[in-house]
Amino acid sequence: MKKKLSFFTPLLLLLLLVLACLLITRPFYHSNHREEDDDHGLTLAKPVIYLYPKEEMEVTVRLELDGNLTCTYPAYDEGWTVTARPDGTLTDECGQTYNYLYWEGLSDTEFDFSRGFCVPGGDTAVFLEDALARLGLTRREANEFIVYWLPRMEQNPYNLISFQTDAYTGHAVLTVTPEPDSLLRIFMAWKPLEAPVDLPAQDLPVFSRNGFTVAEWGGTEVK
Repeated sequence: MKKKLSFFTPLLLLLLLVLACLLITRPFYHSNHREEDDDHGLTLAKPVIYLYPKEEMEVTVRLELDGNLTCTYPAYDEGWTVTARPDGTLTDECGQTYNYLYWEGLSDTEFDFSRGFCVPGGDTAVFLEDALARLGLTRREANEFIVYWLPRMEQNPYNLISFQTDAYTGHAVLTVTPEPDSLLRIFMAWKPLEAPVDLPAQDLPVFSRNGFTVAEWGGTEVK
């Protein structure tokens, strides 16, 4: 009888150890969960900031988000300070170069869908090419926008799309020093739909790039 107990004791201890590990790690995974249906708010996904000065200069960018930053690159430490070139290349104090400043965060912002566009999923790419060009993104910037969002949208039967203004900029305040001559902030809120809906079309203002230009794009899926 003693021999049988001595055989099963190590196995029992191993099972208890595995169970303890699962219980310990479970809160860790939950605390890093970032789905939109949590109580922490909507994910403001991949806003990226491009800087185009007329000549090479040092630029500081600060963001006041009504929510929590979840990821930044390069690291955000009370702001970003980089050397910006006219072609948009950014260099930090360590000599590392970037195409843009990236951030992502969570916010309880309520977005405005009183005006917008109901677009069949299969037409999303064509729609975005036209809308983003009218709003003022360059072809390179629009391409980066589309390849990020298109895989999430084109398979839906329909997408309800509205480009936000004060509902976004008032909750994610951007301060750039020195102050840019032209500031473009495009933020797309959208919902996947099973059936089309009717709503007034949104006016898309024309943007002109003059002098030191700062351009930003981002978005969020609202479920």
